Amino acid sequence: MNTPTPRSATKCAICGSIFDSSRLKRELASIEEKIADPAVWADAARSQPLMRERKRLETLLADDREIERRADDIQAYFDLAKEDPASEVEMATELEREIPALRDFVEKLESKTMLSEETDPLNAIVTVHPGAGGTESQDWAEMLMRMYLRWAEREGFKTEINEIQDGDEAGIKSATFTITGDYAFGLLSGETGVHRLVRISPFDSAKRRHTSFASAFVSPEIDDTIVIDIKTEDLRIDTYRSGGKGGQHVNTTDSAVRITHIPTGLVTGCQNERSQHKNKERAMKMMRSKLYEYELDKKKAVTRKIEDSKLDIGFGSQIRSYVLQPYRMAKDLRTRVEVGDVDKVLDGALEPFIRGYLKMRREGHMPAPVDDADDL
Repeated sequence: MNTPTPRSATKCAICGSIFDSSRLKRELASIEEKIADPAVWADAARSQPLMRERKRLETLLADDREIERRADDIQAYFDLAKEDPASEVEMATELEREIPALRDFVEKLESKTMLSEETDPLNAIVTVHPGAGGTESQDWAEMLMRMYLRWAEREGFKTEINEIQDGDEAGIKSATFTITGDYAFGLLSGETGVHRLVRISPFDSAKRRHTSFASAFVSPEIDDTIVIDIKTEDLRIDTYRSGGKGGQHVNTTDSAVRITHIPTGLVTGCQNERSQHKNKERAMKMMRSKLYEYELDKKKAVTRKIEDSKLDIGFGSQIRSYVLQPYRMAKDLRTRVEVGDVDKVLDGALEPFIRGYLKMRREGHMPAPVDDADDL
């Protein structure tokens, strides 16, 4: 029997530390057995979660095989360099590319393995609002929206703007958009809260430093597997004329729809479709998601009171700062994750923050954020 080299042993350690392949295969076999039952197909509430879980397990097993393939390639480069010293420079170039790529791949997979909540696999609905401060905050809100849209693009997810209201001079007053992709909500679940930007204002002729705030709220797009009871008499549905960016491409009839849930005061709207029916359908999807979050928050209220070591992730909680002046740093105030390349973060490179949040969530302890204003 061949004795594993240190590098091939490392390959085994990488795979084993993330996946238990045998367990995943057993779980997949069990899921497929349940799916084969004709009675399951007759019940969408039972079949859809099983289909989603099967897809998740198949993806994890495929990722496990991809890690092995990449690790084997790296091992081959080492072996070639050892056998043929003349190829050492060429192999070193390949290794400089392959090793960081494998590390990034493994880190993304590590994040996936921490997504175990019921709503983690769902699409995400993101709402962005500026804080006080007029044009400054409205411009920052648009930058924040762009950051999430760029993140989604990097992940290969689809995005759709549901509703947007332009700022007075620049930026936006509000925006709601849907990010469609596997585990979009789970990956963005830690982004709800207030985000702070410190920079030299492009709107200040004196070139002074300004601090701006904007909030993000992320909720899951609830599918048919989660039942939300909405009574028709509890809804007020208003129609209005579409406007905002891209308005020239939308009918000038009253096709936009706004839905108000009277008992809770929750409001959703959609204006991006030409059809009033489609706008209403999307607005209802968003309302179901908001009501799910509303009911979930009520259930968690008692728990939050006794978990004083955890962060209150309510709308008013400051979670992250993005400093462009006097130094450059993006810093999460809960997990203490810091990234020096803040421009890269604003261009959608959120992986370190997502991974840091999911690790803290897995451990069940979220420290309260600290005020880092004194560091400025």
